Amino acid sequence: MMLHKLFEIVEDRKQNPVEGSYTNKLLNSGYEKTAQKVGEEAVEVIIAAGREVRQRTIEESADLIYHLFVLLVQQGISLTEVEAELEKRHLN
Repeated sequence: MMLHKLFEIVEDRKQNPVEGSYTNKLLNSGYEKTAQKVGEEAVEVIIAAGREVRQRTIEESADLIYHLFVLLVQQGISLTEVEAELEKRHLN
């Protein structure tokens, strides 16, 4: 699944930095910068969806997911932990 692959790529960049990598730039920028990017992307999803621009909503959603994954990796949170939380909520 592409989401898992993307998360693995972000984790790998943390362990094995690549010079010039945007992911590494974000990982090294700290929580505040990455959190700001997550917020910006969330707003862009809302704007695109509000304008009913389907393709742009898809593109901005992809950007949001990517930046959220970077934030999670910065915080040491695995995708498995997020999935477990979703499963727990689904069972209740």
